Parts: sequence; C-alpha cells; structure tokens
Amino acid sequence: MENTTKRYWRGIEELRNDPEFVKNAHREFADSSDITDGGGTYRRDFLKMLGFGVAAVSLAACEAPVRKVIPYLNKPSDVEPGIANWYASSYVDGGDYSAILVKTREGRPIKIEGNPNSSVSQGGTGTRVQASVLSLYDNEKLKEAQKGGKKIEWDALDKEVVAALASARNIRIVSNTILSPTTKAVIETFKAKYPSTVHVSYDPNSAYGLTQVHGGQLPAFDFSKAKVIVSLDADFLGSWISPDEFSKQWAVGRRLSSAQNGNKQMSRHYDFSTLMTLTASNADYRGRVKPSQSGLVASTLLRLVGGSASTADVKIEFLEKAAKDLKAAAPGTTLVVSGSNDPNVQTVVAEINKVLGNYGTTIAGTSNYKQGDDAAFNTFVNELKGGQVDAVIFYGANPVYDSPRGKEIADALSRAKVSVSFADRADETASLCQYVAPDSHFLESWGDAEPKPGFYSIIQPTISTIFSTRQAQSSLLAWAGQNADYYEFLTKNWATNILKTGSKEAWNKALYEGVFEPAKGTTAAAPAVTSDLLTALGKISGAYKASSTVIEFMPYEKVSMGTGSQANNPWLQECPDPVSKATWDNYAAISQKTADKLGVAQNDMVTLEIAGKEAIELPVLIQPGQTVDTVGIAIGYGRQKAGKAADGVGKNIYPWINSAGAEIKVTPTGKTYKWGIAQTQTHNTVMARESVVQETVLAQYQENVKAGRFQPKIATSEGSKSPGDISLWNGHEKQNHSWGMVIDLNLCTGCGSCVVSCQAENNVPVVGRKEVVMRREMHWIRIDRYYSSVQPTEDEGVFQELKTLESAAENPEVVFQPMLCQHCSNAPCETVCPVLATTHSNEGLNQMTYNRCIGTRYCANNCPYKVRRFNWFKYFDEDRFPYHFNNDLGKMVINPEVTVRSRGVMEKCSFCVQRIQATKLAAKKERRRPYANEVQVACSQSCPTGAIVFGDMNNPESNISQLLAVEKEGRAFTMLEEINVLPQISYLTKVRNKDFADSVAPNKKELGHGEGHEHKKVKEHA
Repeated sequence: MENTTKRYWRGIEELRNDPEFVKNAHREFADSSDITDGGGTYRRDFLKMLGFGVAAVSLAACEAPVRKVIPYLNKPSDVEPGIANWYASSYVDGGDYSAILVKTREGRPIKIEGNPNSSVSQGGTGTRVQASVLSLYDNEKLKEAQKGGKKIEWDALDKEVVAALASARNIRIVSNTILSPTTKAVIETFKAKYPSTVHVSYDPNSAYGLTQVHGGQLPAFDFSKAKVIVSLDADFLGSWISPDEFSKQWAVGRRLSSAQNGNKQMSRHYDFSTLMTLTASNADYRGRVKPSQSGLVASTLLRLVGGSASTADVKIEFLEKAAKDLKAAAPGTTLVVSGSNDPNVQTVVAEINKVLGNYGTTIAGTSNYKQGDDAAFNTFVNELKGGQVDAVIFYGANPVYDSPRGKEIADALSRAKVSVSFADRADETASLCQYVAPDSHFLESWGDAEPKPGFYSIIQPTISTIFSTRQAQSSLLAWAGQNADYYEFLTKNWATNILKTGSKEAWNKALYEGVFEPAKGTTAAAPAVTSDLLTALGKISGAYKASSTVIEFMPYEKVSMGTGSQANNPWLQECPDPVSKATWDNYAAISQKTADKLGVAQNDMVTLEIAGKEAIELPVLIQPGQTVDTVGIAIGYGRQKAGKAADGVGKNIYPWINSAGAEIKVTPTGKTYKWGIAQTQTHNTVMARESVVQETVLAQYQENVKAGRFQPKIATSEGSKSPGDISLWNGHEKQNHSWGMVIDLNLCTGCGSCVVSCQAENNVPVVGRKEVVMRREMHWIRIDRYYSSVQPTEDEGVFQELKTLESAAENPEVVFQPMLCQHCSNAPCETVCPVLATTHSNEGLNQMTYNRCIGTRYCANNCPYKVRRFNWFKYFDEDRFPYHFNNDLGKMVINPEVTVRSRGVMEKCSFCVQRIQATKLAAKKERRRPYANEVQVACSQSCPTGAIVFGDMNNPESNISQLLAVEKEGRAFTMLEEINVLPQISYLTKVRNKDFADSVAPNKKELGHGEGHEHKKVKEHA
C-alpha cells in the first residue's frame, strides 16, 4: 500500500472518521443496546417479515421423495449411502443460463457446480446459480394445483381449462425468454390445437433496443478477443445479458504471468457509467455519466474514432483517451458495448463497432439470452385492457410484478375468460389468475436449453417432485390433447431435430456430458445492423442533454438479487452487494455531493417521486463514485407475494424501469431507517497496515515483476530483518501435503459466487438483517471491497489535506480482495485458545474442534484478519431465524459431510476439509496418491474467472505449485507479512492497465518498487 501513493478506505464513514465509526472501530461486535425493537416482539417481527416457512411441512407435502432416506428395504441401484452422485444439468431462469453439475446425497440435491464441458459457461457459476438449490426446498411454494386459491385435482383442472380454451378466440402465452428449443416445440404443438394462440415474450430487464438494431437478433460478444474494451453503462461483469460467460472471457485478457517469457500484456478497460457497478469497479479508467447523456456520449465517441456524428459533443473524463486507444488498436481487436435499451443509442454503438472492424471478431454470431419483444408485450397489455384476450397463460413470468405495466395487467386480468399461471407459488400474477398449475423446480424436471444457436444442453431431474407439481410443458401437451409425457416428447425432439439420430447411445452421451455442441472452430456470422444511423443521431440530438442540473433516476440490477425471481431465497438476500456491501434491502444510492445538496445522510429516509409515477420511500446510501445529481435504485425488491424472506423487503421500482434519465424529486422525510442499512464490511478498518492491498500499473510491472510489492523490514538490535527471520514459534513441518491457495486480485471481480458456494457447501446459516446490523453475519468467506484515492503530497497543509479527503469519494478506484481464514502456520488464534479447540494439522490446516470450543472468543480477538465467526444462537433451532434450517423441507439442503454447528462455538473456513479427506480416502482405496489437482474447494470451483487456485503446495505438478514457482519472485505476497503469521494463502498483486502518470498524486515523487521499507506507522487522519 505504501508504494501506490494511495489511501485505502472501506466506506465513507472510515474516510471521514465519523464519531460512531471511531467509537466502534476496535469492536468486533456492535453494542446490541443500540438496536431495539421499539417495544415490538422480535420473534413476531421475524416471522412476519423474513425467512422460509417455519411451520413443519405438512404430512401430505413432506413425504420424502421416491428415493427415500436410508435404511432401504429396496435400495435404488443408483444410490449408495454416504456416496455422492453427480448429474449434468442446466440452470435456466428466463434468459439466465449456466451448464451445471448437481451433487446429490441420498437422492437430495445439495450443491451445484459449473459444468466445464460447456464452451458457453465454461464451468463458471454466479451467485443465483449457486443459490438455486435452496429454492428447491422453499416451503413457500405451492403444494398442489389451485383454482381460486383453493386446491383442485389435476384431472379436474385439465378438464376445466381444456373446456375454457376450446371456446376461447384469442389465446396468449406470456413468458420471459425461453431458451429451450423443445419447450418452443411444445408451444407450437399447443398453437396447432388452438390457432388463435400468440406467444408473447418479454424480459424484466429488457435488451429489446439492442435486438431491434440487429434485426431481432442478439449479438454474441467475445471479450476475450478485445484488447480495448469500452462499456457504456453496460454492467457485463455483474448483470448485463450473460455476466458469468462474459467474466470468463474478460479474465482471459487480464491474466498475467511473471515467468521470463510469460504474458505481460493486458486488455485496457474503460467504463462510462452512472453508478458504481461491478464493471465500473473493475475498469482501468472510469468516467461518470448522467443517464440523460448516454446518447451524446455514444455519438461523441463515434466522432472521435472517425465515424460521422452530427450531434453536439459532451465532455466526459477519459472519453478522448478511450477513443485514442480504440483507434490505435488493430481492427477487430476492440469492443464497445452499451447497456441502454434505447435503439438509437444502440445504433450509434453498432456504428462504432463497424468503424472499428469488430463485427466478425469480437462480435460474432448470435445469442438467445434476451428474446423479449417490448412492442409485442405492449400490444398484449393493450389487448388485455380492451377485453380482446379470452385466455392468457403465464409461463415463467410474473408481469404484474416485474413489468412497467404491471398495475394495468392486474386491473385488466379479470377481463379474460380464463387465466392460468404456471408459477411455483401464488405470486403477484398467479394470485390474480383463476387457475395455478404449479410448475416443478428445474432440479425436478426434464428439459433442455440452447443459449446460442447450435449449442445445446440438457436439464434432467435430480430428485422426484417434492410436491404435487407438474412441468408446464406437460400441462400444455395435455391441454393440446397430446401425450403429456414431456420426457418422451423431449427425447423424440432431440432424436429428430438436434442429434438427428435415434441412437440411444447418442442421447446417453449427451445426457452424461450435459451438453451437445458443434465441432470446435465452427464460427457463426455476425448479425447484420438493420437500423438507420442518421435517424438515430437525429433523435439523440432532440432527446439528450449535454448537461443537466436536475437529479436523474437510474435503475439497475443487483448481482445477487437479479430481477427478483429468487427473491425468497435467503442466501441471496444475505449475500452482500459487491460494491455497497448491503444486504436485505434496496435503497436510494446517491453521491456525497448530492447528499450534501439535499441535506441528508446515510440511513435518512427520503420520498422519491417521478412525474406520473407513484412515490416510494427508501433509505439513503452514500455511494462513492456515483455520478453527482443521480439516484440509483435496484430492481428485484418490493415483492408482496413471494414468501417470508422477500415480502416487504425494499420497494418495487419496475413501474419506473423505463424512466432512466427522468427527473426524480428527492424529499427528506425527517425519519431515520430503523437499525440502518445492514452492511457487512464497515465493521473493521485497515488499521494503518501497509500490506493489505498491493497494486501497481502495467508499465511498472513490465519493468519489474515485483512492482507494487511491499516487502517489510523489522528494525532490531542487529539491524533490519525480514519478518520471517524473527519468530517465537518452532514452525510446523508439512512432509506429506501442504494445502494452500493463491488468489489473483487481477481476476477477482468481486461477484460473490464464492460466498454463496461456500455457504451451500458448509451449511453456513442465515442470520437476518438485524443480526447483520449487529455484525453477526456468518459467511466463512467475504469479499473485502477497498476504495482507494491518491494521497495528498506530504508538503500539503492539514487544511488542504482534509479538502483532498473530502473529494476522495467522487471517483475512487476499487479493488476486491477475498478474505477467509488464512490457515496461518504461526496462527495467533491457536496460542490463545484455553481448551485447544483450534489446532494446527501437519498438512497446513488450521482446525476447529467444535465440541471442544467453549466460546471464549479469544481466538477471534487475536485473529488479525477477523475471519472467525461466533455462533450466537442455534440457527437451526430458533424461531427467530425462520429461513431454511428451521423446517423439515429446508433441512434437506444440509450437506451431511459437514457438521451443523451449535450455539456458543467459533467457526470459520476449513479449506473444505471434508473434500480433502474424501479425496484422500478415495485415493487410498485405489492405492495411489491424490492427483495433482484432484481436490477442489467450493470457492475455487465456483469462481467464474478462475481467480482462486487451490491445491497441494508440496506437489510440484499441482497448479498452485507451478503458479507459486513463477510468482514467488513476482506478484505473490501474503497479507500482513510484517506480523509473520505465515499464511497458507498468497495473493497476486493487482495490476491496472493505466498510465503511470494517472496513478500518482501531482508532484509526488516516484517511489521504488519491490524494495524493502522500514515498517512504520502511516500518519492517521484525525
């Protein structure tokens, strides 16, 4: 940190040294007396607002699936007690997609990993993919078909629906994007029976503007081939189109090697955005843009790269620099993307890519992710309001909640003669329908997906249906008078149209591998641009403003919550937002300058109004880096009929989603948000330590692979020494295995997939909003997000220094650092435990013996990394935590290989020791040593960018050993090296591809890199 000429800080409160922050800076836990219930009953409040159902599953609904728990009378041939089975499948939620592998134990799916066989998702998974296994065991789902809110038998429902459809003239099937080719074939079969049927597709977070420009097709982007990337409000690493796939591609251009002939070139990433998104946080250069300026930014960039633009220019920081780099790059080696849903903006961006020669290289082929047609959807709503729709069927769609015209649909739905929803619960739309024919969870279903033309994957059931549900495809087939066996329909469609062979072996091979793809090297033509540039430029000139002083609204999609389809999943609700670190809420994010202008502070309640829209009330969150005079609010919240974990959390802003750039009125209410926004990171400080985050710029790294490294020296009576030369410990010999980890800060985007993956693997409990506020979150791994700003020069006076700090939050740089137990060889926690509950293994693991721990918390106090968690309650047996451990159905997700910890013990990362032991036992039975990279921990396996590498450092053939052999004298460092705790985890220095002049303060002398420095205390700011 010393070498980067920066100050690192975690939040506004630390930057300003707020009194409350100073008061609690050295406390691990908050003062619970500060958080009161206002006289209400805490237990009742939780039961009302949060969590999965507390009541035990009813006898009728909770029968174990067909694959019953052991002991077996007639044991299924494919189930061995204590042995996990894996099934290849696919996660599909609207346009979201990932090829996956599902781990089952005794017939229960308990964990999801990415399928490396897929060339689309390439083994990467995001937070929602990892959490989807918990949604299977959601006790809020419907347990049988319903008519008018009451149970109806399936035969009776089929009979009544068929009779109603037979007399209907205009039938509409409304859905989100459907990736399944066989489901589309089912819909065509249904349409053949009922010719008046029209299929209407929409997406909650639409990309219709982009598809309009390309003749109704969605272009396929390849960030791995781009040397210069420019994103215009497109959060492609977080939520835009296919972030898991794009993260994999983006990481290709960011991977460095300190080997003599290793790669020392990186892509350069520019971001021009309103909000501090995940993509903005990972950019090398970022310019702040108001939503109303997006069209002018695109047209200005077009002119700067040599295209023809007739609009006024707009001045945005780093825009000219981005254009210069785009022009200097070879044709076809750049990529410009925009998240705007305005076809005029997308037309200009398409022209930029044409000028740069990107079509056919970084833009090649098409994707099927976003098929929503906004125009067709609006036509449907108008027809429904006009009484022209006789029957409407909602498949995988909840437009009353997640469309801007939801209220109109809710008011008009009764005008249809018959309405049916396939929702798995009586959600906002289904509760207004006459019939609900609940669809099965994807882990209970057969199906397929085609994320890109010619790239197929299979969905197969990993458990028998838990409740009396039925696949939507089977219902449509039954109503069309066909055989309702969807599996038979699926296999026939694959044999005829996909595999083009009736061979059973071909189907089994595809089922085993999970994917069926064209031969490698097959390339598809880029989609043609069908829009007119001059028309688009003319509309931009008339609609966009070069500057504006009004406060503008900007909606966005959170990485974990997404569009809100899994809002009742407590793993997602409690997963911290990567940037704000907030959980269990949405809020009005504004910059510090805007807050000062409005006279509000963090957690103040404000009323938000947009002309013609219903006002809402939300708390304020001060977001560093956000564009001044803008308000950002996340979609996916404000559910009313999703379940106890989701209902009443935040506000629904889907009615505002098409109002990006509109003027928004912000009025303080004079109230403060109860308990405050639950953020997970602002509990601790960097505490003036210099070796937490280490970073440099590419030019310096190319000169010296140790650039940015802080190598401390300790002053002793014998002179300066390295910390490793001075020790009170005798050390631990690791003669057999030495398990360790390397985390590349260049590749970690902060997405949080590892957080949820660890939670699923290790039975980490959910604690709820109030406990998070009290600093009692239980995640074993966290993603520390550090802001950084250039330090003032040393000769500046204190007043100038304070002035610099005040403006530091305007556009800071961001770095993400996964933080988990470091498994120190000189572990401070082990020396203070009075009962030897935490000990060290001869394989480098810091171990916890739970039934020996008496909860003194000495180890937590002595841990310099603050990664140990204390169980304040029996989370699996307390009514105040009604999430999933507290009901019989929810407990089915528990991993039997990991102890469910009880109250009063410490817990923390174990390096997934259960996986290590299972691999060692399997190798022992086969009379061999574990293979080099056979053990994969949950966090490394789920990481979509490959930032986390785990393995045996004693095995020279392992990836981690080979990586450390290269980086030990390069980018590798251990955190807090100066205290000599000897962690088993190494980090690789963050390298930014930016000019050195842009990374240092004015008049700051260049510092040495890779040199030793005396360990000294950094000046603290009062």
